[in-house]
Order: sequence, then structure tokens, then C-alpha cells
Amino acid sequence: MSILQVKELKKTYGKGDTTVTALDGVNLSVNKGEFVAIIGSSGSGKSTLMHLIGGVDRPNSGSVIVDGNEIFKQSESELAIFRRRNIGIIYQFYNLIPTLTAEENIMLPRLLDNRKPDNDKLKSILETIGLSARAKHLPSQLSGGQQQRVSVGRALINDPAIILADEPTGNLDSKSSREIIELLKLANKRYNQTLVIITHDEKIALQADRIVTISDGQIVKDEVMKA
Repeated sequence: MSILQVKELKKTYGKGDTTVTALDGVNLSVNKGEFVAIIGSSGSGKSTLMHLIGGVDRPNSGSVIVDGNEIFKQSESELAIFRRRNIGIIYQFYNLIPTLTAEENIMLPRLLDNRKPDNDKLKSILETIGLSARAKHLPSQLSGGQQQRVSVGRALINDPAIILADEPTGNLDSKSSREIIELLKLANKRYNQTLVIITHDEKIALQADRIVTISDGQIVKDEVMKA
């Protein structure tokens, strides 16, 4: 069952002689529970694709369907709510609120949605990401790897249809990088969480179910790595 469908997605920047084609008719389908790595050189279009899938930018043409919902048919306010509830995004830089504790940062998507805190889910996530003892700590009191763990917890709190991770280990040392990837793989298996990672790290990509390669705004290869 496809949880994500990308159809004939096109995105350009600039006008006239300065026009740059970031995506040129991309088609992609991701099934529920899949772990997909998207790779490509700098400027290939992979981050643009993630931003469009995540609804943080709009295409020139084409569609993105997440869990049966064509996201660009929604208004900006509708899309903001849908994104918060259905798409978890993890960035290279953690994007935590410095004045909120670890557990408050994790709960933020629910609080912004005026939904009651789910303390059982919060406890489960804190245990999963290994931060139960640091739940009351501010980001400044956490290491880079721990901060990224908080951002993973924040992405998981609403049971999103899909998690998008853009170079999630790009700002971490090798030990923390391995821990974050293992954590994402655990979420993929434990919660059947659909996971799409943008990465330049071949070692990370080789752990995925599929590797999708983008070049010059087009998908040039789509390989299944595991049965």
C-alpha cells in the first residue's frame, strides 16, 4: 500500500536565462513501513524533493499524495495542520526551542495542535530514544547526538504517516551518527514507521530497503536492497 506518491513533480527557480530546474518530472511511490534512502550529488534536487514532499515548498506542477491526501490542493493553513499531524521532519540542525525542555520539545507538535499531551506515548518515546533521565534538560544541556534524538522523538510523537530526514547525521560525530541511524531503524521496525532519508553517506544508504538516486532533477536509479 502506497503511503506516499509523487507524480510528475517539477520545480524551477528563477526566470528567463537564470532559470534553474531543480526537479524535472519526478515520479516516486513509497509503501507503508518502507525505509527509503534518497542519494545524489550536491545540487541534484534531493533536498528540493524532500521539501516538496514535506509541504514546506510548492512545486510548479505535479502532485504529492500523502496517506491518500493530495497536499497541494490544501490551503496554507490546512497544509500546516496536515503537515504537523502527518509528516515528521528531521533536519541536519536540530531546530529545537532553546527555552523548552527535551520532553517539551518532543510534545511541541501536539501542543501546537491544541491536543492533550499523551503521557504514555511520551514515556515510550523517551525510553526508545534513551533520554528518560534527561527529559527535563534544556537543549543547551544536551550533546549534539542527544539533541538530534529529541528531534527524532518530536517527529514520532504524532504517529505521522511518514518521517522525512534531511542529512540527519550531517552535524554529528561518527558514534552519534550510528546511534541516530539505529534509532531511526528501530522506529521503522517497532512502529512500522515509513522513513525517507536524504543522505550523501553511502553507509547509511546501504541500510535502507531501497536506494533512490537523483541526478539533474530526475530519478536515474531505484534499487531494492532487501527482500
